[in-house]
Parts: sequence; C-alpha cells; structure tokens
Amino acid sequence: MIFLTALSLFWIMISASRGGQWGAWMPSSISAFEGTCVSIPCRFSFPDELRPAVVHGVWYFNSPYPKNYPPVVFKSRTQVVHESFQGRSRLLGDLGLRNCTLLLSNLSPELGGKYYFRGDLGGYNQYTFSEHSVLDIINTPNIVVPPEVMAGTEVEVSCMVPDNCPELHPELSWLGHEGLGEPTVLGRLREEEGTWVQVSLLHFVPTRETNGHRLGCQASFPNTTLQFEGYASLDIKYPPVIVEINSTVEAIEGSHVSLFCGADSNPPPLLTWMRDGTVLREAVAESLSLELDEVTPAEDGVYLCLAENTYGQDNRTVGLSVMYAPWKPTVNGTVVAVEGETVSILCSTQSNPDPILTIFKEKQILATVIYESELQLELPAVTPEDDGEYWCVAENQYGQRATAFNLSVEFAPVILLESHCAAARDTVQCLCVVKANPEPSVAFELPLRNVTVNETEREFVYSERSGLLLTSILTLRGQAQAPPRVICTSHNLYGTKSLELPFQGAHRLMWAKIGPVGAVVAFAILIAIVCYITQTRRKKNVTESPSFSGGDNPPVVFSSDFRISGAPEKYESRQVSTLE
Repeated sequence: MIFLTALSLFWIMISASRGGQWGAWMPSSISAFEGTCVSIPCRFSFPDELRPAVVHGVWYFNSPYPKNYPPVVFKSRTQVVHESFQGRSRLLGDLGLRNCTLLLSNLSPELGGKYYFRGDLGGYNQYTFSEHSVLDIINTPNIVVPPEVMAGTEVEVSCMVPDNCPELHPELSWLGHEGLGEPTVLGRLREEEGTWVQVSLLHFVPTRETNGHRLGCQASFPNTTLQFEGYASLDIKYPPVIVEINSTVEAIEGSHVSLFCGADSNPPPLLTWMRDGTVLREAVAESLSLELDEVTPAEDGVYLCLAENTYGQDNRTVGLSVMYAPWKPTVNGTVVAVEGETVSILCSTQSNPDPILTIFKEKQILATVIYESELQLELPAVTPEDDGEYWCVAENQYGQRATAFNLSVEFAPVILLESHCAAARDTVQCLCVVKANPEPSVAFELPLRNVTVNETEREFVYSERSGLLLTSILTLRGQAQAPPRVICTSHNLYGTKSLELPFQGAHRLMWAKIGPVGAVVAFAILIAIVCYITQTRRKKNVTESPSFSGGDNPPVVFSSDFRISGAPEKYESRQVSTLE
C-alpha cells in the first residue's frame, strides 16, 4: 500500500510538470532478482485536444515498432501476449489516468531486455514512445566497496539489492564480518528514477592484516526458498614498511659487497637503492639486492633503500665504509676578487679515514684541519699581495694528494716609485712602471708641449707586461736642451693614477729594464719610425718651410743629427722629426 501511494505521488508530480504533448516517463533501467517480480513505473501523456472515450496501451519487448512484430508483453484491447509473458505480466496502472505501470512476475533471465510502451487512443491516434526501460535480471547482491580502502582509515561497505517487487521484499545479512564491525541496516531507499533498493551498511577500520579478507552479503525473501549471496575480497591499501636490511658494512677496497632490502606493502612497492640521490637499482618487488663488485673509494658512503607506493613510503639507510687514500682535493675554482673584498675558499676531499687538510701559499701554512673532509680559508680585505698560487694538500696513512688554485686580486693602478725619466746625449727615455689588475692603459703627457702619447702609438711607446707589472718606455729624440715635464697616467676599470716622472742623470739608459730582446724590438721600431718620418718631412720641406707664431708651443724634436748606438752607419739621418 505504501509502495502504491508513493508511486501515485510520483506520477502526480510528473503530470503537473509536463502535459499536453506525446511523452512517456519510466526509469531508464531497473533490476530485480531472478524468481521474483518487478514493477516498471510508467506514465504517459498526449495532446489535450484529444479526448478519447477509452485509452488503450501495448507493451513491447526489445523493439518499439509494431511492423517488426516484437513480442507483445501486455495488450489492453485483446489481452493476447507472447508466450514468454503468458501469466507473467499485468498492468498495475490505470490507462485512463495515464498510468502505464507494468508488473512482471516469476522473472527468468530471458525476460531481461528493453521494454517499450505504445499509447492507443483509437484510430490514427496511436504513438510508440521512444522512451524505454531496460530490465536487468540478477542473482547476486551488489557489494559496494570504496575504490580505495586504506589501512587505519574507517571504511563504509554497503550491500545494495533491488526492491522493486511489491509482493516480495528482501532481507539482508552480512557474512564473514566477524571482527570487523556491526552492520547498520538503512532499510528501503528510493532512487532518482523511481526505483527502490534495500541497503545495509558495514563500518569498520581495516588493518593490513585484513587485506584479502572475503566479505559476503546475503539477500533472502521471507516465506520463500529464494536466497542470493555475493562476496567481495577486501583490497586493503597500505604504505610500505621495510622489514629487512643490512646493518653497517665495512669493506676493503676491491672486495665484493651485497646489500639487501625487503619490504611489505599493498600494492607491491617500488624498491630503489640510491646513493647521494643517484638511483643505482630499482624494481617493483618485495625484496631487492644491490651487488657491488670490487668496491672503490667512490662507492664509500651511505646507501638508501626507498620503498614507495601510492599510499606512502618508507626508507632505511646502510653505511658502506671503504678504506682508501684521499682523493685529489677539489677547490671552488680560480677566485677573482676586488681589493678589499672578503674571499672564502673551500677545499674538500674524500678519504677513509678522514684526512689532514692544509692550505699553503709559498710554503707558508694558511689553514689546516685534522680528520675533516673540508677546509675553509677566509681572507678578509684581500690585497694585491694575496694574489698568486695556493695549494691544498690532503693526506692520511694511505697517501697524499694536492691541488693548486689561483687567487686573482683586481685593483686600481699603482705607479711605482722607480718610474722616472733619464737623459743621455740628445735622447730622453721615460720609464713608467705600473702595478694593476686587470691590465691598465698607460699614457705619457707632455704638458709644456700640449701633447699626449699613449701605448697604442708604438712608434713612440714600448710596453711589456710581466705578472701584475706593466713597464712602458717613452723615447724622445733630439732633446739637447732641458728635458720637458712628463706625466705618466694609468687607468683601468677600478681607477686612474697619475705621476709626474722625476728626471735622473744621464749615466744610464733604460734598455736594461726590458732586457735584450725588448731592446732589439724597440730599436727596430725606432729605426722604422726614423725612416718613415725622414721621408715624410723631406716631402713637406720641399713645398713649405715651417714658421711659428709667438704664442705657439715649439714642437717636440724626436731626432736631429742622431745615431742609434750599435746600429749600422746606413741608419744615420740628419732629418728632424716632430711630434705635433
């Protein structure tokens, strides 16, 4: 009675929402146990202008088209049905009230399929509705287990069976649930499309020990022998636990080592052997071995066994100690610093046992540590004197290794006090010695002549660099009178420095400053310059004779009646060259 009342309310709501056109409403799918019955709810409508005296209807099986001669399930006009449905079908609804609900009894598997309804109002007013219901004949309760069941987290397992037979209602009970929890029966529930189910819930907290447990649900019908059972094996997911692994292993270089790791999890874990973040071997398995043949010092360290799956991970470590001499120390490369900055230099190595580390510069110990693998050297406010080569030495009872590295200190130019000018006969040579890093530019200024000569003008200036020192020589010829003032200016990206060069006596020239090879090069350059200037001035004197106003500065004379010491006679010249 309750079933019919609820169904009537359902159809009243549908009728209020739609009407005045051909249409049918029934569940798209419905299920029932074999041997029981099923009520397929159905409601239809037709245009309001049609006012039939009598409304008839036909239910078809698996096809909506009469011309295909589908099996007739029910026919109100003649009560003639297909033999498969004789005594098994009847109409529960009142067609006059547009209710086409169908009842099928004594269900068997061959009755499973599609059911279509055709409205017959007389004459041409007949309509087969495309809407249909698919009947599924079952014999097993549906046990619904969440797609993921994790150990330690409460889970709800439900047993659901159809309850669409107004004559027989199922009763549910759980099988094999001892120790899991007590079931909760929710009773009869209505689904969205007007069908009904019986539901029983079982709540429990699974453990890894309950993985694979077989849980069952039974549906029985009172006063009948009908009884149906369904089972589900619990697939309990749990994260890995490493259950076996080596303890710390000590080995001599060249020996064989076997590391073993075993874990328990569901699903099976991905086992990975790693060292310093590098994967050495991995496999989806319950255990995994790592074989190390002829171990070397490079294999000394901590090895990690990582077991992981979707639900978590576990890891254990095992130490492998290989006795060996120090490796060649590694240093954080050649260091470049600006004067005044703090420099930090790290020297590191590997050995077993740990070594003595020492940093030297020019045989002087700057820092040392005992039984450590790293040594940090701090140089606060570096100066040019800190520039140079350093050594890091590592040693233990198995051997000694060393590594050299360089520290480059960059600073503004410094013009050394040995810079000066010297005159010999009619030649003036100016020596400017600059200490700087990076290499600076050098220019000579003659303020009384309003002339500046830089190192790119190689016909007048010769430069040579040795380490942090840059030596530049300016040679002036034809200076029989008092020498001019000469200012040496040096510049790099850290600053500019100028110095007026003092004059010394004529007792020595400066070729010794640059050595015999430099002297030969400078002589060759000067010879070429003299020849070039001689030719140029000869052509110029033919067309014009020089004259200077009272306010002009006299030219700087580079050669006038001179001879280069040690040069052949053919290089003599009496022409005058000037630097304007």
